[in-house]
Amino acid sequence: MKKPLQITVNGEIRQALVEPYYSLLDTLRDELQLTGTKKGCDEGDCGACTVLLNGQPVCSCLVLAHSAHDGEVTTIEGLADGQDLHPVQQAFIEHGGLQCGYCTPGIIMNTVGFLEGEEEPTEENIKHALGGNLCRCTGYSKVIESVMVAVEITGRKAE
Repeated sequence: MKKPLQITVNGEIRQALVEPYYSLLDTLRDELQLTGTKKGCDEGDCGACTVLLNGQPVCSCLVLAHSAHDGEVTTIEGLADGQDLHPVQQAFIEHGGLQCGYCTPGIIMNTVGFLEGEEEPTEENIKHALGGNLCRCTGYSKVIESVMVAVEITGRKAE
């Protein structure tokens, strides 16, 4: 039996009737029509479904939607400020941190969450933070390069 759910998604309070077993991923995609968050493995192994829940990166396929009730969710659709891309998005475009693009939203969301909490990101801890995001198209060097550029754009010190 569906139950009411209220969450703030990308700064907007959203309501939906959702089955108790629905994941946050399925709710975002199927109920709220936010399809930027990708469904990869549906087991929390690939990171394609990463969103920010209350400021922290989570695999949305592993989070029950109702556990996010009254929470704040940021998806890839909510990063840009109008026509101005988030610095991480801009760095990925300018430095080739994407290929087919399927895993890219999850990697970008994980990067944003990581940079929010990291004072002095290093290449090593960037690699560690993105270890849960799998990409079948790239060798990750352009991804790491893009994150390092985003670190500089956001005014942090990269080591």
